[in-house]
Amino acid sequence: MEHLFFTEEHGLFRESLRDFFKAEVIPNLDEWEAQGKVDRAIFRKMGEMGYLGLEVDEAFGGMGLDFLYTTVFCEEMGRTGSYGFSTVISGHVYLAMNYLIHAGSPFIKEKYLMPSVRGELVGSLAMTEPGAGSDVKGIRTAARLDGDHYVVNGSKTFISNGFYGDYAVTAVGTENGLSMMVIDLDAEGVTKTKLDKVGIRCSDTAELAFDNVRVPRENLLGEEGKGFYYMMESLQVERLTGANFSIGLMDYVLEITLNYIAERKAFGQSINKFQVLRHQIAEIATELEAYKSFNYQTSYRLSRGENVVKECSMLKYRVADLLNEAVYKCLQMFGGYGFMEEYPIGRIYRDVRVGPIYGGTSEIMKEVIAKMVIDKVAYKSVYKKS
Repeated sequence: MEHLFFTEEHGLFRESLRDFFKAEVIPNLDEWEAQGKVDRAIFRKMGEMGYLGLEVDEAFGGMGLDFLYTTVFCEEMGRTGSYGFSTVISGHVYLAMNYLIHAGSPFIKEKYLMPSVRGELVGSLAMTEPGAGSDVKGIRTAARLDGDHYVVNGSKTFISNGFYGDYAVTAVGTENGLSMMVIDLDAEGVTKTKLDKVGIRCSDTAELAFDNVRVPRENLLGEEGKGFYYMMESLQVERLTGANFSIGLMDYVLEITLNYIAERKAFGQSINKFQVLRHQIAEIATELEAYKSFNYQTSYRLSRGENVVKECSMLKYRVADLLNEAVYKCLQMFGGYGFMEEYPIGRIYRDVRVGPIYGGTSEIMKEVIAKMVIDKVAYKSVYKKS
């Protein structure tokens, strides 16, 4: 299926990317997990390689490539074996930067987007609130216009890159409805509290509090009151890239499990000879191949400018669930060793549980799908095409 959508150039990009991650990322994963953050140096290195701006217009320091390069990029992130590292980079590029690319003014692009492409600034997306969760209509953080500034009050929680990051693309209530704006995380009145999570420990997650934070008016993204529509547009990318790196991680999990069961012996033979394990592997491989094909098709359609809200929602919820199912079964094949910290399958087991929760819960994804399939709701693009 891959050859139907990808060119030789995509393949060469995959090879070079895999080499880069092998040299610069994989050797550092254990240290990043232990320290609870990814070193800032990797952002600059990835920026120098152009990896943080694959789809960004060349005028703003990017590569100007199609979304299929992003698909390859995210799959290979997943294949590093770290859901946490994938979350950190995705939070920066496909959550925060995505809004800057599509809704940012020339001022925003120069001040925030270009340094983000270079890896000099790290961004986050601040949507979720303690009392609202997945309910966007329940957002209470408010921005009141006061001369040339907005005055922001409220709080956000579960914000990836929120503690060590530099800015947050933030959902706020304004006079004309829900809006998006960029808030510097070192601004006066911003308080950051690091959260202690069960998994994805190298991905810093924070609670943010805004107490009369003054935000320049030019930091508004797009138009006031269009925040919900900007979210629906950008969430396509957020959810599809999450499915992309989850598929890459599933590939990795299947690979290390196949290696283990080929070497591990019991009752006088390698355990990959036992039918019960063979059939479980067959089930995982079949589901992986099916959703990989669905993912490539959807990525291709998005690269052509098509609206794929429904398909991204389907992929986000089902791939997250499938990854959890696959990891659970594969860890069982490792036996007691799978529960040891020295085996990556144990860390992955902890990490992937968040997949059906963040970026929109599986329950919310099903409701989005139901609205589109049953109620015939259509989500149209509101971004101005350049």
